Amino acid sequence: MTIATTELLTVPEVMERLKLGRSTVYDLIRSRRLISFTIGRARRIPADAVREFIDHEIGEAA
Repeated sequence: MTIATTELLTVPEVMERLKLGRSTVYDLIRSRRLISFTIGRARRIPADAVREFIDHEIGEAA
């Protein structure tokens, strides 16, 4: 998949999708468990990274 077709999410959108608080999402980003990047001052998280994070967590729980 190319960057041009990847949906980019904001931190509040990731918070809503994962049902987590802002601090927890930023902790996941800081610990590199959730991939993100900045554009200017805006933090963006690829939707694919959120799906990969969920898949990884499910695999760890199994």
